[in-house]
Formats: sequence, C-alpha cells, structure tokens
Amino acid sequence: MNPDEKVVYLTFDDGPVPGPTEFVLEQLKKYNAKATFFCIGDNVKKHKDIFYMIQGVGHSVGNHSFHHFNGWETETESYVNDVQKAREVIDSQTFRPPYGKIKRAQSRLLLKDYKIVMWDVLSYDFDTTVTPEKCYQNVIQNVRPGSIIVFMIAKSISESERSTSKMSGVFGKEWIQNGKTLRYLSFYIE
Repeated sequence: MNPDEKVVYLTFDDGPVPGPTEFVLEQLKKYNAKATFFCIGDNVKKHKDIFYMIQGVGHSVGNHSFHHFNGWETETESYVNDVQKAREVIDSQTFRPPYGKIKRAQSRLLLKDYKIVMWDVLSYDFDTTVTPEKCYQNVIQNVRPGSIIVFMIAKSISESERSTSKMSGVFGKEWIQNGKTLRYLSFYIE
C-alpha cells in the first residue's frame, strides 16, 4: 500500500440482508465505487443470490464468522470453529472479527488461514442515536490515504437510507474531486 496514493477502502459488515444490501450496491454503483463486504455465514446461507450478486458486480467478500459471535465472550475453540464453518459458504482468506473483538489465542489460530482485517474509521452508522450528518462528519474528519472505513448493512431499507443519506459525499463528487479512489480490500491484501 502506497501512503502517497489517495486510496480509501470501503467495507460493509453483517450482510447479506435482502433490501439493504441491494440498496447499498445501488449507491456504490452510482459513484462507480468498489467495496469489500464482510459477510456472516448464516446470512450467506439464507441469501446466496444476494451474496453472488455482490461478487457479480465487482465487489470482494470476506468472512465475518457464521453466527457473529463476540470473540471476547466466546471460548477459543468455539469461535475458531464458527469462523471455519463460515468458510464453507464464503471463499475468502480475509476475516474481520465481529465487533472487532478477538482474543489473542483466537487470532493466533486464525492467522494460519486468514489475513485479519480491522479498520481505522468507524462510521457509527449502526448507532441510531448518531445522526447521518454526524456519521458523515466522522468519516470525513478521520479518513486519510489508506484508511479502511467500516459501515454496517442495516436490517431494513429505511435504516440503510438513514445511514447512507449523507454518505453520497463519501462515495461521490466531493471524494472524487479531492482525487480519492475507492477500492475494495483485495487491492490491499494482494
């Protein structure tokens, strides 16, 4: 990764969810932006068509476990087995721990098979007490070249619309005019 390159990596966690995932894909398409979707195995199993759609339109995918367990609250063996179970439906060597919480022992075991990907900019779009304007400002004020931004796939289209209503500046003209390129993480990982 070249720090002089104005590249930012968009990531979306917790999908695929019918409705919100397609909404996010439409927003990304409007601005020719690419992203990485860290998917929950159970959601992939239930919504394979949406999972394949994500990849089919040029985005990358990563493993976000099968059941979205909190690593700090889960026994190491159970946690690692849950991530491996997700591998049955998500073909990816990238893993993002749910909630960003992972024990050292879990990390050591998973690093044998995965590149663990965290983030440096959290949009807070999942927090209903944070306004869309505040989400937008949080991203804009904290992003820098090479940043990995995390958004959540909401549980409903109205939540997705609320959380992405101010994000068009992140995906669109404002970003592009400042020379930033939006990429998915495989550029970073390869």
